[in-house]
Amino acid sequence: MGSTLCICSRGVITIENKRYLFIQKLGEGGFSYVDLVEGVHDGRFYALKRILCHDREDRKEALHEVEMHRLFNHPNILRLEGHCMMEKGPKWEAWLLLPFVRRGTLWNAVEALRDRNVFLSEEKILYILHGICLGLKAIHDQGYAHRDLKPTNVLLEDDDRPLLMDLGSMNHSRIEVNGNRQAMAVQSLGCVLYSMMFGEGPYDMIFQKGDSVALAVQNSISIPENNR
Repeated sequence: MGSTLCICSRGVITIENKRYLFIQKLGEGGFSYVDLVEGVHDGRFYALKRILCHDREDRKEALHEVEMHRLFNHPNILRLEGHCMMEKGPKWEAWLLLPFVRRGTLWNAVEALRDRNVFLSEEKILYILHGICLGLKAIHDQGYAHRDLKPTNVLLEDDDRPLLMDLGSMNHSRIEVNGNRQAMAVQSLGCVLYSMMFGEGPYDMIFQKGDSVALAVQNSISIPENNR
C-alpha cells in the first residue's frame, strides 16, 4: 500500500506525488519519529510521523493507524494528509503526513500554565472538553474506541480547538451503554478534565512513587488543595 517515496541528498521527500522539504526533527518516542517538513507545492508546514516496522505485524499495525485516520473527516480528529510505506533493507517505515499544530498538545498548554501557577479558565476548559467529546462521539459512532485518551494525545489549535490523535490504539468494539469500553472512555475523559482543572493527572503522585497502574485506578481520587 502507499505511493512511491524517494529521498535525495538535499532532504527532499515525495509523498503521493507531492514534494516536501525536511526542516528539523520534532521528537521521538517508542518506535516512531516526528519530523517537521514543508510542502514545496504550498509552503505549509506538516508533521511527518515515521513508524519503524520490524516485522509484518508492525506493518499491519501501522497500516491500521492509516485506515483509522481515513475513516474520519471531523474538525476534532487529526486528519491524514498522505502516507506511504518506505522499504529500508529488511525493515520498513510507515510514513504518515499530518498537519503541523504549532501549539503542541493539551498537556503542553497545561504544563506551561502550571509553571506560572495559573490554570485554564473554566470557560476554556468546557470549550476544549466539548470538542474532545465531539471527537469521541464520532469515533464511537463508527463503532470504535480510542483506548488511549490523555492530554498528550490531544493537540490544541491556536483557537483552542482540540484534535484527537494517536489513532493507532483504536480498535473495533461494540460500544454498549453499560459496557466496559464505554466506562474506560468516560474514565479517561474524566482524567483529562482533572488535568485541565488542576494542572496534574489524578494518579500522578502514585506513579511518582513507582506504584502500579492497577493500584492507581483502585484508589479514590482526591481533589488538590489550591486556590483555583
